[in-house]
Parts: sequence; structure tokens; C-alpha cells
Amino acid sequence: MEAIIVFGTIFLLALITLIKAIKLVPQGSQWVVERLGKYKEPALKPGLNIIVPYIDRVAFKATTKDIVLEIPSQEVITRDNVVIIANAVAYINIITPKLAVYGVEDYELAIRTLVQTSLRSIVGEMTLDDALSSRDQIKAKLKISISDDIADWGITLKTVEIQDIQPSGTMQSAMEEQAAAERQRRATVTRADGDKTAAILEADGRLEASRRDAEAKVVLAEATKTALSKVNEAIKDRELPAMYLLGEKYIEAVRDMSNSENSKLVVLPADIPAAVRGIMNNTK
Repeated sequence: MEAIIVFGTIFLLALITLIKAIKLVPQGSQWVVERLGKYKEPALKPGLNIIVPYIDRVAFKATTKDIVLEIPSQEVITRDNVVIIANAVAYINIITPKLAVYGVEDYELAIRTLVQTSLRSIVGEMTLDDALSSRDQIKAKLKISISDDIADWGITLKTVEIQDIQPSGTMQSAMEEQAAAERQRRATVTRADGDKTAAILEADGRLEASRRDAEAKVVLAEATKTALSKVNEAIKDRELPAMYLLGEKYIEAVRDMSNSENSKLVVLPADIPAAVRGIMNNTK
């Protein structure tokens, strides 16, 4: 009975030892092994690996796939003292697990902090307009500034993207008010230009109408003069042409009075020539 217990104990210990010695590393991973607290070369590759049980231990499991790091949003002050909110995302890949484990305490925290610091420095040298319109330029400078630093940790930066960059809430309100004021100013200028153009066109119209009226009166006077000259030549009477002209004006005045809205009754003299002679006598 005691032999069975001893045999069973030995078998159990052997099984535990075998389990501890065999390590199956999944694809896309590398495992860092320490032997008695010291790094053991090389790192375990994907597949079946054998280590020394109770002496070796897996200290770190690194992935060889690309890692996506979200860079938290932060306030950044531009060169023209405008506060903007910016965040980014970094794509990294662990090339040397040994350096990633022993080169820095927490490589993810270190890279996030490094990207945030570099982003503040780069945007701080730009104006607001440049920062909002130069994402590619910020991205290129950001990649250059941090690639060498994280290379010391056995990590390569595949790319970094600016997710969002926009003015702070207070600045957005100020920009919206400024844009509204600018639109109002343009509308006022446009309306004033329209009123000015309309006034000029109206004045030009009145001027042209007055000019045409004056020309018409000149033509009419010339025609009247010609008609009177011909009548005078025909009848050889000095009084009759004047009577003719005054009679014509008299009839026009009476016609205008009859067309007036306030006129109720128009009385015509029985002897129009006598009335015209009376007017002529009064004007002498």
C-alpha cells in the first residue's frame, strides 16, 4: 500500500514537472523567460518549447502583432494663445521583447506620455489656423520625434494619426460669434452696395427722363415756331400767330383742369378768340 502511495506521488510530481517544462507559445507571440531571476536567451518562439521547470519561468508574454494605443485628449495652447483639444492614435510593434520588458517600466504608458508631450510641443509652435489645417504635417513631425526614443525600447512606430483636433468649447463659441458678425458685416455691405447702385440707377433714370423731356420741349417749341412762321407768312398778320399760340395753351390748360379729380365743372367762354385777346391785352 505504501509502495502505491509513493509511486503515485512520484508520478504526480513527474506530471507536474512535465507540464511546467512544456510551453506552447501561440502564433503572434513571444515569451520572455527568466532563469533564477535573470533573462534567458532566447525568447520563446511560437510553437512547442521546453524550459527547465522550477528554475525557468515565463516573465513576460509579448505580442508580435501591431498594437493600437489610444492617446487621450488633452488641451494644447497654440502660438497665438488659443486653447485647442487634440488626441491621437499610435500603431506600434514590439521588435525586441527583451528591451520592451527591461528597457522601460510600462512601455504603453511611456509611449502615450511621449506622444502627448511631443504633440503639445509641435502644436505649440503653430497658429490656430495652421494647426487645424496641417494634420499631415503634425503627423510627420510627431512620428519623427518619437521614433528614435521608442526604438531604444525595442519598439517600432508603424504610424501615428491625429484623431481629432478642434478649438475648445469657449473658443468655438467665440469663433461662431466672429463668423456671425462677419456674415452680418458682409450682408450690410452688400445691402448698402445694392442701395447705392439702385439710387444711382434711379438718379440716372431721372436725369435721362429730364433730358428727354427737355429735348421733347425743344423739338415741340421748334415745331411750334415753324408752324407759326408758316402761318404768319400765309396770312401776313402779326396778332394772329400769338393768338394761335395762346389759344393752344389755353385749351391745353382747360383740358388739364377737366381731367383733374377735384374738378366738377369746367366753363368755357363763348368767344375764345375774345378771351385770348383779353389775355394778350393784360400781358401788354
